[in-house]
Amino acid sequence: MRKYTAKTLEECLKEAAADLQVEEKDIKYVIEEEKKGLFVKKVTIAVEETSDVIEFIEEYIKDICRNLGMDCSVKTFYRDDVIKVLLETNKNSVLIGKNGACLQSLNELTKLAVSSNFSKKYKILLDVGGYKDKKYFKVISIAKRCAKEVLKTHIDVKLDPMTPDERKKIHNALSTWKNIKTESVGDGKLRAIVIKYAPQEGNEEPQEEVETEE
Repeated sequence: MRKYTAKTLEECLKEAAADLQVEEKDIKYVIEEEKKGLFVKKVTIAVEETSDVIEFIEEYIKDICRNLGMDCSVKTFYRDDVIKVLLETNKNSVLIGKNGACLQSLNELTKLAVSSNFSKKYKILLDVGGYKDKKYFKVISIAKRCAKEVLKTHIDVKLDPMTPDERKKIHNALSTWKNIKTESVGDGKLRAIVIKYAPQEGNEEPQEEVETEE
């Protein structure tokens, strides 16, 4: 974290904004020291940067892997407000777990660790050995087959429970299909997508569900 010291908080933020070339309103910071006296006025803030979060995530994951007796290499990418971490270990299958359960748990633990140490909320996605990309391809293929069946029968199809990122991929993949609507139902680990037939009037485009998922 970069630190800035000035007589007032406003001056600190102004200096940080100029240094980082961002708007003052976009700065995430914590006040580390504040002195208000008759002769001395001083404020010190620590400003969060994405690079700080990425470094924290990488060290956090490496520590976990070391404690599990795994050799681990990490590559991190920041794109579209998502921090994507690609992992390679000597025990990929163990870290992924059955149906990706261990990987999902590690993802959630990492999010909690970041939220406990940083004020801004970050979207974090972990992948081990390309597992996630393969899973996305699989669930989207299944969803498309089911959507074709729904178009023929007009009968809703409920898919198996999935993680938020997998559900989002399906919502996006089917969002342009005419007469098809997707909805998420259920709570927690049982949350799943239902593919529905949605007849449209005239040439109107099908209504796409807007779902906010981390």
